Amino acid sequence: MLNNILGNNLLHSFCTFAVISISFFQLSAQQDDIPAQIRWGESMIEPAGSRIIKVIDVNKQGFHVLRKKEEGTLIGEQVYVEYFNNDLEIKRAEKLDLKYKGKDRNFEDVLMVGGQLYLFTSYNNQAQKKNYLFYQKLSKRLQPSKQLKKIAEIDTRNKSLTGSFNLLISEDSSKVLLYNQLANKKKEPEQFALRVLDNQLQAVWSRDIILPYNDQQFTIKDYRIDESGNVYLMGLLYIDGIRKEKRGLPNYQYVILAYTENGEADQEYQIDIKDKFITDLTFRIADDGKLVCAGFYSEKGTTSVKGTCFFHLNPQTQAVDHLSFKEFDFEFRADFLSNNAQRRAARAEYSGDKDKQAELYRFSVDELVLRSDGGALLVAEQYYVYERSYRYWDGTLRYEYNYHYNDIIIVNIRPDGSIEWATRIPKRQETINDGGYFSSYAMSIVRDRIYFIFNDNSRNFDNDGSTRLYNFNGSNSIITLAEVRKDGNLLMYPLFRNRAAGTITRPKICKQIGSRRMMIYGEKGRTFKFAELTFE
Repeated sequence: MLNNILGNNLLHSFCTFAVISISFFQLSAQQDDIPAQIRWGESMIEPAGSRIIKVIDVNKQGFHVLRKKEEGTLIGEQVYVEYFNNDLEIKRAEKLDLKYKGKDRNFEDVLMVGGQLYLFTSYNNQAQKKNYLFYQKLSKRLQPSKQLKKIAEIDTRNKSLTGSFNLLISEDSSKVLLYNQLANKKKEPEQFALRVLDNQLQAVWSRDIILPYNDQQFTIKDYRIDESGNVYLMGLLYIDGIRKEKRGLPNYQYVILAYTENGEADQEYQIDIKDKFITDLTFRIADDGKLVCAGFYSEKGTTSVKGTCFFHLNPQTQAVDHLSFKEFDFEFRADFLSNNAQRRAARAEYSGDKDKQAELYRFSVDELVLRSDGGALLVAEQYYVYERSYRYWDGTLRYEYNYHYNDIIIVNIRPDGSIEWATRIPKRQETINDGGYFSSYAMSIVRDRIYFIFNDNSRNFDNDGSTRLYNFNGSNSIITLAEVRKDGNLLMYPLFRNRAAGTITRPKICKQIGSRRMMIYGEKGRTFKFAELTFE
């Protein structure tokens, strides 16, 4: 069993990390040293009330994006597909028809599969108590085919409990996973359906799954499909059957579910580790079919991080290889604490008081990039939401949501699980009631270097000797380019001012579009524009 293997192979050791202080960043580079060139397209006007929500695909000639308009009680949902060429000019924009027999369908997604664009929609037939999933091909003119093809249906209980459809494409684009969360009553067993399709959307295999846990005990966190059509799901199993954190105390464990051999074989792996609690975990499928799993662990609870966990899981033999737990060294964990807090943490480190030792707070894994030698690159961001309630003078209760997207950490893990280096990029993005619309970052890997862009405060590049990290805001906002080199060393550059560009960059939309190219997207009011960032 996996839990026994994990429990008997804990490795305890300290590693050397690349630790960089904030004061180093504040004048780390001049404008002429920037290792990239930016080219802006023209400003354009978007349909009122709409916004771009994702880049659908990229090809040699250009890229497609998906735009949605907020739903209105009379108009309903409106969806557009737009195509831009390599000169960043819009060549075509098409509003997608979501009607079915005179009634509105629900938009699900637009995906590029096997070189073909597909529109996916669903329709809840209340009379039949069925929710149907359809697809239509989009022509080169971005117009949906008149032929509507049904590829799935699920039972519904009522108008609000309709189940859900989720689509995922394999890394080589040869397989599509259709994951259906099935409607169930409270405290009933968790149920879902798996359907694997080829790149022509023809069925390969399907299976309905009923787990031995109810919906309050288990929740799916991530899922993957490989080129052979094997499906792997990662979920959280709550020990006491309550699906929420309890004051940060460990009350769940990770579980991996494997469905192989065209869905005929299944296996469950419960990741249970003594004396260590995994706070965040993700996985990828390696070329040899093994699952590479990496994340963070804590010795305190669910909200902090003391180090990394790493292992390979072989679904065929159920063997676990290269299991390791590596603690971040004290300087890395305490680097951004106040002087008094550092002294208290140092005393706890010396005395072995784990409850008071320094740990990183609220870091979530975003990316896991597999190295060709079996190692991995782990990228995480400090992210959390703070809710505050208060009453107005008239007694009305109001809620305020504070979104925190702060530092980025990058951990380079060797094939044996040891850490080659870890680097922390200082970033402070704290906004109110906006969902972090202009926060977070975009990432590109160019040869042996990793680049990050994000909205920043220009005062962080002032040479005033201060170690203060200023928060991103609209009036002084710039785009910072962070370069992480192959040895973990970090350089940061002021790329451009948002005001001078006439836009505010949205990093969540920006995307790497070539081996040395990144697409930059920004908007301001109803105007928007793209740029191409070319790395040296």
